[in-house]
Amino acid sequence: MLDQTSRYSDLSLKEEDLIADGKHVLAAYKMKPADGFFDYLGTAAHFCAESSTGTNVQTVTTDDFAMGLDAICYEIDEENELMKVAFPIDLFDRNITDGRAMVVSLMTCMIGNNQAMGDVEYAKLLDFYVPPNFLRLFDGPAKGIKDMWRILGRPLENGGMIVGTIIKPKLGLRPKPFADACYQFWLGGDFIKNDEPQGNQVYAPMRESIPLIVDAMKRAQDETGQAKLFSANITADDPAEMIARGEYILEEFGFMAENVAFLVDGFVGGCGMITNARRNFPNQFLHYHRAGHGMVTGEESNRGYTALVHMKWARMSGASGIHTGTMGFGKMEGYKSDTVLADALMHDVSVGTHYTQPWEGMAPTSPIISGGMNAVRLPGFFENLGHCNVIQTSGGGALGHKDGIADGAKSLRQAYEAWQQGADIIEFAKEHKEFAGAFESFQSDADAIYPGWREKLGVHK
Repeated sequence: MLDQTSRYSDLSLKEEDLIADGKHVLAAYKMKPADGFFDYLGTAAHFCAESSTGTNVQTVTTDDFAMGLDAICYEIDEENELMKVAFPIDLFDRNITDGRAMVVSLMTCMIGNNQAMGDVEYAKLLDFYVPPNFLRLFDGPAKGIKDMWRILGRPLENGGMIVGTIIKPKLGLRPKPFADACYQFWLGGDFIKNDEPQGNQVYAPMRESIPLIVDAMKRAQDETGQAKLFSANITADDPAEMIARGEYILEEFGFMAENVAFLVDGFVGGCGMITNARRNFPNQFLHYHRAGHGMVTGEESNRGYTALVHMKWARMSGASGIHTGTMGFGKMEGYKSDTVLADALMHDVSVGTHYTQPWEGMAPTSPIISGGMNAVRLPGFFENLGHCNVIQTSGGGALGHKDGIADGAKSLRQAYEAWQQGADIIEFAKEHKEFAGAFESFQSDADAIYPGWREKLGVHK
């Protein structure tokens, strides 16, 4: 194999100088050479070559210009399997229509063929940094949680948790039962989303389901005097089909068009699907569902990229909100330290695991909290996160409440109000029957989090 160490590595480069220069995207990887390859820097250099301009042989087309686009390994920590790479921003593709940058090009270079190299046992993208002069060429979100707060009549700063659910079972219901469940939840909650497989199934055609959902929303708004929100899945292989779905949904919602978000399965469909929806429907909240991401982002995997990287790419692609998991408080994989994901989505300067990223005013992406949450678990989640400015979608946590869907929705709202007020959780439950009902509905969680709750709430079963 051609030795490319001298060309594709330079350990004299300083990270602070690269950041000040503003000409490189920086990336941190966990990397281990394969058995038999003992030169860590040499393997890192080969990784950089494959990620940018190199091949396994010297070619006659290589000139000084091409070498100026080389990705360079500028730091290694062999003991901790860490390497850092600087990618020249001119390496990445741009749109012919408007000169904008594209996340798909970042992914092509940063996690492309380098993942399958014979001399690399594994490599995983941990974090990255984009210089502000390049970051501004990405779309970013057009709408955000502030727009939802405005529709709901909330304060535009710290407007609080949007109480949501997913109508279960996961594969959906026939049109009328689905709409009936929506109506019941909206009597106590704010936001309902399609689950990721739902859309235009043969037993629930969109042209039958959507009109009934619109009617349910109107009736719930009339009864409660409050605005309601729905997230409709427009995911499709064909961009024309996505646009057709979106246009149909907007036509049906009519004057309530601002009350509907568009859900896109962004991991399986790709970030290009997100930007396509962002550009064709800039007035709608764009809901990024990340189903499938765990195959590459899980901490057990040494390939692919981290959830932090995923969050950053989602924000750059234009997602208004993205599922972030429950940070160890729900049924899905996650850790208390996953608050770094919410920071990368919401803050104008976010501190990642390896880089501090200034977002230069790019609109924030809202964390969407989903996966096994219920009212009993919510206060601890908010305590760990430090705020409650999220969209929270409980499926079983609402639909599994002993007193029905509407009370399930109310229990979620009460859990967030209890934490906001700094109230004693059990004492608050004594005064709020829906919240107390959540303790009885999810007793194993209540036993684990609030031992002794049965005696305090007078529950003996």
